[in-house]
Amino acid sequence: MALLISLILALIPLLGIVYIVLFGSLTTVDGLFMSLILLAISAILGLNVLIELRKGKASFAPKRMALAPRSSAPVSDGSRLKTRGKVKEVVFFESNVGQPNKSIVTLSDGGGSSQTLALEGDVRNALPVGQTLEITLRKEAGRNVLVDVNNA
Repeated sequence: MALLISLILALIPLLGIVYIVLFGSLTTVDGLFMSLILLAISAILGLNVLIELRKGKASFAPKRMALAPRSSAPVSDGSRLKTRGKVKEVVFFESNVGQPNKSIVTLSDGGGSSQTLALEGDVRNALPVGQTLEITLRKEAGRNVLVDVNNA
């Protein structure tokens, strides 16, 4: 249904160009720029339709897939959160003055799926890339704070 709507919306600007050509205002500056604008709108919407058709499915439709359970999902015991996996990447971001710095950690469970954690502070030295670790976190004012790191 959404593909049909996109196709119709791609054809409407083309009708505007036909109108401009039929009534002879194509040779004016207004007619030229209006036809270029309408052609660009039509091209964008038409490209959207072509991409969706090439995918072979309508991505506009809601997806109904069952969520697969994660084996390395975080385990919570009250205020603490434990998770384990192989450290794939640790990226550090410096924040503005007065804001806490953040580290983004990507953990892999070995089966191809990965988990991303946002931690407060610089944890590059505490979480070496390539090591399989068990990480304990705590929530503090809505932020994840690294509490403990154990080799798994």
